[in-house]
Amino acid sequence: MTSPTATPTASGLKAGSVLEIRDLHVTVGDGDDAKEILRGVDLTVRGGETHAIMGPNGSGKSTLAYSIAGHPKYTITGGTVTLDGEDVLAMTVDERARAGLFLAMQYPVEVPGVSVSNFLRTAATAVTGEAPKLRTWVKDVRTEMEALEMDSAFAERNVNEGFSGGEKKRHEILQMRLLKPKMAILDETDSGLDVDALRIVSEGVNRAKADSPVGVLLITHYTRILRYIKPDFVHVFVAGRVVEEGGPELAQKLEDEGYAAYVKDSAEQAATEKTALEATQQ
Repeated sequence: MTSPTATPTASGLKAGSVLEIRDLHVTVGDGDDAKEILRGVDLTVRGGETHAIMGPNGSGKSTLAYSIAGHPKYTITGGTVTLDGEDVLAMTVDERARAGLFLAMQYPVEVPGVSVSNFLRTAATAVTGEAPKLRTWVKDVRTEMEALEMDSAFAERNVNEGFSGGEKKRHEILQMRLLKPKMAILDETDSGLDVDALRIVSEGVNRAKADSPVGVLLITHYTRILRYIKPDFVHVFVAGRVVEEGGPELAQKLEDEGYAAYVKDSAEQAATEKTALEATQQ
């Protein structure tokens, strides 16, 4: 099928950056223990677009996110990732952040001894190359924290230390709002959130979209977050590949029917490919 990501930017959306993923192959582990997780991913995300990636556990969704961000656990064995034509895979992790990539982690880590306020300002300085003016910065942080219904006392707490799951996810979106990336990859941001926290986090993402032509790659198992953050495109991810693509209506199909049919089709395709490969080696 023709990928919807090959079409022009969705109607009415502002033009911006372009993240292009072509035939991406990724393994985890070394030597005989190496296992291929991504098996030829093609995806294009343009500024102003929201792409939802949905699929069962273990399908490679988070591997895609961390591979783009540059996690050393994952080895790129083939394919390309570019942002506005620049080779992302040739960049260090900090260079990717400065180029405009942002990853909201599924499991944000605790950073003892580093306050949220220091962390945020240091991150902003590293990304932009200069320290934000203190008076303006303090106002911006306070405004965004209020919008995310975060107590101002969180600014002086250590990063994610003792935070609830919902507080950690709000902090991730706070970072996104303040760092203003070109492309935001949200890895299961909805996991562990109650209804109120889900609404607040989603509103933060929607404000970012309204303020700038940020592209959003939203990884999720469920459709509930898509009731708040409306996707332009939905991609079904199974066994390290995009197996179907469509519009928002595809998410509803997944809600109604689940992933079973896609998993079965993917297993049959893998078996066919294995048989063909073995035939060529005889």
